[in-house]
Amino acid sequence: MPLVTQIPDAVAAEINAAPQGTFNAAFEAQRMVLPSFELAELAELKVTVVPKAVEMTAASRTMSQCDVQIDIGIQKKVGKEVDAEVEPLMEIVEQIAAYLRGRQLQSFPNAAWVRAANEPVYAPDHLAEQRVFTSVLTLTYRVLR
Repeated sequence: MPLVTQIPDAVAAEINAAPQGTFNAAFEAQRMVLPSFELAELAELKVTVVPKAVEMTAASRTMSQCDVQIDIGIQKKVGKEVDAEVEPLMEIVEQIAAYLRGRQLQSFPNAAWVRAANEPVYAPDHLAEQRVFTSVLTLTYRVLR
């Protein structure tokens, strides 16, 4: 299995193994290659883990350093009270980032957490046009091979 799918699989498994109460809402993270949902499916919170990029550099004459980026998409259809509904969703994004920060992935312990970025915090066009909260959390993990 390629590294670019092993890391997202491990991240999804780690999120799903979080103790009850870690996140403000119940959901199951899913690793996907192409997350695409119908509007009706987004009535429930969707958390998808997607491979994004790999950067390889020389770590030594015999080893490579692979920085693997993954995106975690957090999506949910919201109602008319956009401000009231978006704030708890942004909190879930922060909770996922905090939970994974520095955590060793149980199913891929050789991957070291490096950084997290949340861009966009939410997609304004998704909210305006479809009333869908969409946030992307990008994580970078480092693996020596």
